[in-house]
Amino acid sequence: MLQDAFTDVYTKFKLHFYQRVFDRIMERETTLTTVETFCMEIIYALKSPTVSEFSAVANISSPNAAYKINNLIKKGYLKRIQSDTDKREYHLEVTDKYMDYYNISYQYMDTVMKRIEERFTPEEVKTLTEQLRIVADELMPEINLK
Repeated sequence: MLQDAFTDVYTKFKLHFYQRVFDRIMERETTLTTVETFCMEIIYALKSPTVSEFSAVANISSPNAAYKINNLIKKGYLKRIQSDTDKREYHLEVTDKYMDYYNISYQYMDTVMKRIEERFTPEEVKTLTEQLRIVADELMPEINLK
């Protein structure tokens, strides 16, 4: 029962995102391939990772990661920023161009969050928030977000 409910919510978020992506593809507004979209999702979720952190999470070789990163930089979705503390290290940051693309997903999430706040009491929203934080922080240790 819980699994079915969670799967329904997760699936609806994914489907909404895919619908918006396909809309953009049909309008030829995007130049990201499917694999590049997944790479950008990983990089954004990791919040300014190094190339090696990205390649480890994506489970791809460093040369393959470098190739994908260079393509994303050329397309204007990503930039490489030199570390302030270690000049040999570079961090990957998404650009405004990517955020415009990415916001097609988050605009819907904002809509759903507003509906949650309208539908439930503040106490229920607080409980849901606490439960989601426990799931993210304690019950999903395989995925480490900074």
